[in-house]
Amino acid sequence: MRILVWHVHGSWTTSFVQGGHEYLLPVLADRGPDGRGRARTWNWPAGAVEVTPEELADVDVDVIVLQRPQDLELARAWTLRRPGVDVPAVYVEHNTPGPSAATTRHPLADQSAVPIVHVTHFNRLFWDCGSARTEVVEHGVVDPGHLYSGEWARAAVVVNDPVRRWRAVGTDLLPALSRAAPLDVFGMNVHDLPDRLAVAPERLWTFEDLPQTAMHREVARRRVYVHTSRWTSLGLSLLEAMHLGLPVVALA
Repeated sequence: MRILVWHVHGSWTTSFVQGGHEYLLPVLADRGPDGRGRARTWNWPAGAVEVTPEELADVDVDVIVLQRPQDLELARAWTLRRPGVDVPAVYVEHNTPGPSAATTRHPLADQSAVPIVHVTHFNRLFWDCGSARTEVVEHGVVDPGHLYSGEWARAAVVVNDPVRRWRAVGTDLLPALSRAAPLDVFGMNVHDLPDRLAVAPERLWTFEDLPQTAMHREVARRRVYVHTSRWTSLGLSLLEAMHLGLPVVALA
């Protein structure tokens, strides 16, 4: 199949493009959120192909994987086809609902053209999707292999945008955790953490957006993995840490 899918969540997309299909990844000149193309820090197979919006108008697409409300309009404009009407489509909902979990309406609630696919049963339970068809395809990761050595007496944390997402991902917990064990925080946009948290420099190190294989090697050298998220879907970094062989501590 030829699948149109945006590069929205790197780790999820890494797993998704491992199948035996052709994956069309929109790319824009600025490689912004609507057109990141192939990953720069993940190793994706040759079947993951970059396409420009202009090229998409002339490409036969078998199915469209939507992941954000704006993908509906982008798909219409770039493919000249209506998702769920002119071409099959699914909407993959990566996130937990908010701000009011039990009453938050999904953007695609009460429509029948595009099924909503949740990545956890928890998310399916809490999102209000009305009469829309819903399915669950649980999160998965590409197994990085058992690399654990634990040679560094430090704890690893993997989180993206910890300053912007703050309490949702447990950023406010890091100072207290750093008093129990020095922390090494890996992810995107982690470089601002030392300036935002009153933590001694030797108790909090940051590693900005390492290539995935390098991050796996480095995380595996830490003594333990700490998963700090309060309100997110099941974290792929948690699954990766377990595959790497790290002991894990999760917020509960």
